[in-house]
Amino acid sequence: MQLNRLVSFYKAMGDPTRLRVVALLARGPLHGQAIAGKLGLTPPTITHHLKKLRDVHVVYERREKNTIYFHLNETVLKQHAKVLTHFLEKKGEELDEMDRLSLEKQKVINNFITAEGKLKNIPAQRKKKLYVLEHMIRGLTKGRKYEEKEINEFIKKFHDDFATIRREFIINHYMYRENGVYELNPEEMWAKA
Repeated sequence: MQLNRLVSFYKAMGDPTRLRVVALLARGPLHGQAIAGKLGLTPPTITHHLKKLRDVHVVYERREKNTIYFHLNETVLKQHAKVLTHFLEKKGEELDEMDRLSLEKQKVINNFITAEGKLKNIPAQRKKKLYVLEHMIRGLTKGRKYEEKEINEFIKKFHDDFATIRREFIINHYMYRENGVYELNPEEMWAKA
């Protein structure tokens, strides 16, 4: 991950109110008024903090009729935590290579996934497709077994063609399927770009 993106993320997360918003959204999606009420703050203050969290992709919004609900993007939080851990383990070594690869992946993800988390279209180029599939699959829990219906609903958050993407998860060894039950494979088995 590009170093300045990591810094931007931690600057945004370095505010107590934003951490409280993230903690609230970890329990489930809420609309702005509910967040403001629970934290005892004004709606404009919450709007300001939500904008900062949206800018670093920690939250995204979905409209339901006339109400906008804010959702926590746990994938982004986990990704940043993983990058920081990796950075600390390497003590800064290989930073340039890590920056280059992460920048490339992030560019692909930004090109194919909207700010709301929707997949614009499935990339034709294998390398880009794998970057996008990996980004999506990180929203699933390791060790958990998923019914086909659950996987379909998860994929529909990104794209309507759940059958194609589900098949890509299997073909590229992100998941395995047995008797209609899906489970994540270990990362070592995942297809590499």
